[in-house]
Amino acid sequence: MKPYELTRRALLAGTGAVLSGVALSRMPAAEAADAGSGAATAAPAAAAGTITLGRDMTVNRLGFGAMRVTGEGIWGDPPDIAEARRVLQRAVELGVNFIDTADSYGPEVSERLIAEALHPFSKGLLIATKGGIVRPARDRWERDGRPEHLRAACEASLKRLRLDRIDLYQLHAIDPNVPMEDSVGELARLQKEGKIRHIGVSNFDAEQLKKARAIVDIVSVQNRYNVSDRSSDPVLEACERDGLAFIPWSPLSQSPRDSNASSREALARWAEKRGISFAQAAIAWLLARSPAMLPIPGTSKRAHLEENVAAASVRLTPEEMRAIG
Repeated sequence: MKPYELTRRALLAGTGAVLSGVALSRMPAAEAADAGSGAATAAPAAAAGTITLGRDMTVNRLGFGAMRVTGEGIWGDPPDIAEARRVLQRAVELGVNFIDTADSYGPEVSERLIAEALHPFSKGLLIATKGGIVRPARDRWERDGRPEHLRAACEASLKRLRLDRIDLYQLHAIDPNVPMEDSVGELARLQKEGKIRHIGVSNFDAEQLKKARAIVDIVSVQNRYNVSDRSSDPVLEACERDGLAFIPWSPLSQSPRDSNASSREALARWAEKRGISFAQAAIAWLLARSPAMLPIPGTSKRAHLEENVAAASVRLTPEEMRAIG
């Protein structure tokens, strides 16, 4: 599917159209709240519009990724814990009502700080977390999809976040040593027990997503995606078609494996011409790329957070999307 076609759909959504169950609304946030969306009142993040996950959870379409409120290497406490709490509080003040984290961030640190900074959570604030990756050391990220581990991880996240139920719990990655059906099946059991409201997956390809959806209702996919790396386009298309949210991580990456360097250069030139940062341009490009997109840029600094959230108001035209490629 071509970028300008996706942008056109986003524009149609702004006039009230719904793409395959993913509801993108351009109504003012206050009106959205009156309609039962739970969106924050007039605030910068609301300029991105809204998206509905699982037909019953509507959030502003610009979230916050809480990985970097931890220490260096995503390990241990941050150097300034008070500042980390203020970043989280400021995100909510700016209208962010979707915060994504994982038990492996710290490990455990990100979830703990979210609870310390924001509990009791305001109405409409959705905290999403993930399980399935463990951190035995700073430089080790190991997959553990055993049902008994996922159950223990989910219950531990509930305690750290001070919740009775996690609104969105995501399988962080498939463990090659455990049948995916066993891992996802355990999340389905936790959902039936009322410990999880909705289930998402992360680092899945299109075929794996199809198999997971045959086991349980999946409302979101979180994959690596940016202007230079669109390897998850087949997954994004499935999300658009079937009404799932697509949560892109690594929106600014310049990894050597990214194959679309020319588009990144074109986006950088566009950002310079518009007088905005590349980070803002990258977030705006994601929002324009698809109405199923729910970006979660993260940071450990309030100034950077405010810059990122301001991108919710930046618009790219279909012509600009075509030029970037």
